Amino acid sequence: MAQVQTVRGPIPVEAMGTVLMHEHVFVLSTEILRNYPEMWDEEQRIADAVARLRELKDHGVDTIVDPTVLGLGRDIELVARVNAEVDLNIVPATGLYTYGDVPFFFRLHGPGTMLGGPELMVDLFVKDITEGIAGTPIKAAFLKCAIEEQLTPGVERVMVAVAETHKRTGVPITVHTSPGHGTGLVAQDILRREGIDLTRVVLGHSGDTADLDYLRRLLDNGSYLGMDRFGLDVYLPGDQRVATVAKLVAEGYADRLVLSQDASCHIDWVPPGVREQIAPNWVFTHIQDDVLPALREAGVTEEQITTMLVDNPRRYFTPAG
Repeated sequence: MAQVQTVRGPIPVEAMGTVLMHEHVFVLSTEILRNYPEMWDEEQRIADAVARLRELKDHGVDTIVDPTVLGLGRDIELVARVNAEVDLNIVPATGLYTYGDVPFFFRLHGPGTMLGGPELMVDLFVKDITEGIAGTPIKAAFLKCAIEEQLTPGVERVMVAVAETHKRTGVPITVHTSPGHGTGLVAQDILRREGIDLTRVVLGHSGDTADLDYLRRLLDNGSYLGMDRFGLDVYLPGDQRVATVAKLVAEGYADRLVLSQDASCHIDWVPPGVREQIAPNWVFTHIQDDVLPALREAGVTEEQITTMLVDNPRRYFTPAG
């Protein structure tokens, strides 16, 4: 029986239940918090996270997939403290999040660098998957990389490292993309070049556009699309997001779409109160409260909703073959 790794240990993929495929517990600037601890009340943030995730569980969600990796402040022990208080599956990731350069830690050594040598990122990612993250027994279940406006040498290097790690471990890949810059297609080109089966890839944030021609090209190449920023109306209004999903479902693509919000219990990128002002719907329960009723009204059936929230995540985390 296929299993997926979670913060609380491996579970059968059949036990994932209803899944939101792109949510964060914490997105943190760890170096800032380490040096300016007055910017962060850890116990309060843990209590708040527990309350938010309990509410999500009460709304019928069983699992969240958390693509918080290096560059986003991953702290797996902090997440584990939260998860100990919430009966929710949290699926952790490994990888590196950058729109430009790799961190200085990697810049001087590795393929194509001044000192050369093997790619250390691959060794670190493999260790997270096969041994555990940060000295814990918690293993990563998937890989995460990012491409925003353009393919930089650093972004390509991370993507190649992610591809190599996938080939060594078999875990699937999620890519942060920017539909406005068409970078989902760029990501597919790089991963295909590296020998990756694109059916093992989620192209995150694809729901930020209503350009159906672009989305069909991604889908016809085989990848899942992350319709995963419901509530971030500043990128695309919610009614357009719903209409886009409904149209793609009507065209037969339900089995390649996954839903989420890209929300977080706490993100320190914006000052307190700003999120509530600019994105009041950007909360964990928006899909259950508002999006699913709107999809039903748009003609999406219960079976198709189950496909997107239950069946597709199971298939994504089931090893090929």
